[in-house]
Amino acid sequence: MKRILTIVGARPQFIKAAAISHTIRDFYSNRIQEDILHTGQHYDDAMSGRFFTELDIPLPKYNLGVGSGSHGHQTALMLNGIEEILLKERYDGVLIYGDTNSTLAGALAASKLQVPVYHVEAGLRSFNRAMPEEVNRIVADHVSTLLFAPTQTAMGNLQREGFGQSQAIFSGDVMLDNVRYYTERMQTTDNLPAQLLVTIHRDFNTDHPERLKSILTTLDTLVERYDTDILFPVHPRTGQKIDSMGYSPKSERIRMSAPLSYLETLEAIQQSWLVLTDSGGLQKEAYFCGRACVILRPETEWVEIVEAGAALLADADQQRIMDCVGQLRDITPTAPTQFGDGRASHAIIQHIIS
Repeated sequence: MKRILTIVGARPQFIKAAAISHTIRDFYSNRIQEDILHTGQHYDDAMSGRFFTELDIPLPKYNLGVGSGSHGHQTALMLNGIEEILLKERYDGVLIYGDTNSTLAGALAASKLQVPVYHVEAGLRSFNRAMPEEVNRIVADHVSTLLFAPTQTAMGNLQREGFGQSQAIFSGDVMLDNVRYYTERMQTTDNLPAQLLVTIHRDFNTDHPERLKSILTTLDTLVERYDTDILFPVHPRTGQKIDSMGYSPKSERIRMSAPLSYLETLEAIQQSWLVLTDSGGLQKEAYFCGRACVILRPETEWVEIVEAGAALLADADQQRIMDCVGQLRDITPTAPTQFGDGRASHAIIQHIIS
């Protein structure tokens, strides 16, 4: 029996961890015991607590409660808390996900204590070191024991950085596992998609008023141009920035809501004819659900979606966003074969066991 500590801290990680937790519970409970540590990076219920209940995953054994703060302050608190628990519990390995500060702290704390680190969603590269996420994912990869790449592009990145086949493993994407698992259990309707789904949360959009204003202004134009409703779930940080700008939509057809749960997000995607987002996870969820996506960033680590013609890079430029919407409005993406067979969690757990 291997004792594994799963480290999560932000909404995307709860979702990814759900795929592994379900698979351990249903198929490998006699081989792996999993405990969950929540760093508290996302701490309000809309971004954290309800995900554990909704996704039917175990509640965290530990919650560090670090809250918000600068990157250095937040990561330091996580490092200290994770190290104390690893010294106390003596786990056989640590599972980390993605590219947040929680990922970085888990990788550093475990590797310094010689505890094996298993990085799920390894090998992603935007090649933009100005993104904190890019720094986190590179450092995490280079101190990890096993690297689980969701795509062949990610595998290529790892191989170019010197990782061999015994360390870098193509597993497929656990997000595809999740979309298939949960959509099979959802009650779907036959209503035709009637809205645009929009999310904005990356700091390079929210912390630069000119970029945020450009995107928000474009939403008003989209309502008029395409005679469409817009659903805009607002991240707490984005909401604060919008309030400080004094922005309010010109049209009542732009509905600003609280953040959505994971299942609510899947339902909203299926009810939308297009997705606009700066979220890496939502780019994939849209693709997996058969919806095209306008990416509100100058680059993406998920180049496969762009190469498949299912997404376009618009950055925060108003004219470019409008052009991309026009090009993608009638696109229906094909099946996402680049992301594996929907059984990534099985591949990951079998490699950890062996």
